[in-house]
Amino acid sequence: MKTFTYNTYINTTAEKLWKALTSAEFTRQYWNGKSLQSDWKVGSDISLLTTKGAVSWFGKVLAYDPYTSLSYTFDVSLMPPLATEPVSRVTCTLAPLGDAIMLTVLHEELSDAVEQGISTGWPRIISSVKSFLESGKPLAATNF
Repeated sequence: MKTFTYNTYINTTAEKLWKALTSAEFTRQYWNGKSLQSDWKVGSDISLLTTKGAVSWFGKVLAYDPYTSLSYTFDVSLMPPLATEPVSRVTCTLAPLGDAIMLTVLHEELSDAVEQGISTGWPRIISSVKSFLESGKPLAATNF
């Protein structure tokens, strides 16, 4: 199994970044209309909904420590070409650095097929978060 790590520095507060990562309204603005849905309690469901309400991927919340870290499983079995791929795990960590926050996304237990998709997906999504928080505008809509 493989691991993917992505780090970036965002000129924002931990509170604003946390809201961007956990609020359906925020995710919809930078994730090309898609939104993360969860009540963010450990053990609760999490899912990414498309603009038409279909579930792209789903999982369970593993850890929720506001303004510090968030972890959940990542199950892509609803995507036909990835239906047999194993469930992986995502952990987002926030660390203050001066006036910025370092965001680390660690995606573990990846099969080759899932790693291929997320290795371009996470950088686009997190870059869109960064752009949105720093300028008020997400990246131009692309297929992510």
